[in-house]
Amino acid sequence: MKIEANKVVEFSYELEVDGQVVDRTTKERPLDYIHGTGSLLPKLEAHIEGMEPGATFDVTLSPADGYGEVDPSRIIDLPKAAFEVNGEVREDLLVPGNTIPMMNSMGGVIPGVVLEVSEDSVKMDLNHQMAGKTLHFTGEVLSVREATEKELTEGLHGEFVHSCGCGGCHGGSDCGGCEGGHCGEEHDGDCGCGCH
Repeated sequence: MKIEANKVVEFSYELEVDGQVVDRTTKERPLDYIHGTGSLLPKLEAHIEGMEPGATFDVTLSPADGYGEVDPSRIIDLPKAAFEVNGEVREDLLVPGNTIPMMNSMGGVIPGVVLEVSEDSVKMDLNHQMAGKTLHFTGEVLSVREATEKELTEGLHGEFVHSCGCGGCHGGSDCGGCEGGHCGEEHDGDCGCGCH
């Protein structure tokens, strides 16, 4: 069966950025998603469309085809008071390089990276952690099947009901989907599962 719209696809992959493996899934814990539902990066999805189980892929995505360029307007200064929990600023969280879940105006979670901490403010980078990066995916299509009606309505992992749209990322970290939020599944790396 070929990969086309409304098919459930499982594939294993490895993602390299600047020659370093930053994410991978395995045949035992593959990524699964419903093709044509916007669960993958569009260029990655287009590249594997029409493939059958056993097919391998090797595709490089520019930043424009991945998570976009770094947007300077998403690097912001916030008052330290924004990090209060029960009236106390959580200084232990405010460490450069630390990722802190932030909430946007629509209630969605966006991971923000602490860049700098001053006496009364914190500089945060709210760009996707793969923004500005060239993404090199290699992998293998493992299975393709028809999606059930329930899967088409709710998604494989309830993502259509909860409006995440991230696909099934399986392994040890968050995939960074949902406008920088999390798909709630696990990954075996930092990010970049191709979910968005």
